[in-house]
Amino acid sequence: MRVKKSAHAVYRTQYHIVWVARYRRKILVKGIKDYLKVVFGETNKYYPDWEYKGIGIAPDHVHLYMVIPPKYSVAYVVETIKKNTSRRMREKFSFLQRMYREGGIWSTGYFVSTVGITEEVISKYVAQQGQEDSGQTEFEY
Repeated sequence: MRVKKSAHAVYRTQYHIVWVARYRRKILVKGIKDYLKVVFGETNKYYPDWEYKGIGIAPDHVHLYMVIPPKYSVAYVVETIKKNTSRRMREKFSFLQRMYREGGIWSTGYFVSTVGITEEVISKYVAQQGQEDSGQTEFEY
């Protein structure tokens, strides 16, 4: 993956995020799964710098592999995605409104893990400092 640049940062912040449906109900069947992927894509209209590298949807939980710029906290990103997908799914599928009369579709917590680069790559990068052009080179790892 390439290093990304924003106005005041160069970053490669990748995350593996997982959350479950409330009560571990197996509601994420084919039609809902397809619609959920569409809703994830629509998130990029409002947050174009959030990059989905992979989306995995099981019957009762969701896996995302994302690149999130450092200006956003992971908690904010997860909260925003869960809130918007829950609302949109309840609007689209009436049985979900009946099934989840109080609260949202998703459980309150989530799992997050960073996806990092190796020590070898970091050592190489640090050793090359001062040898590269000032901010002109894009590194690939």
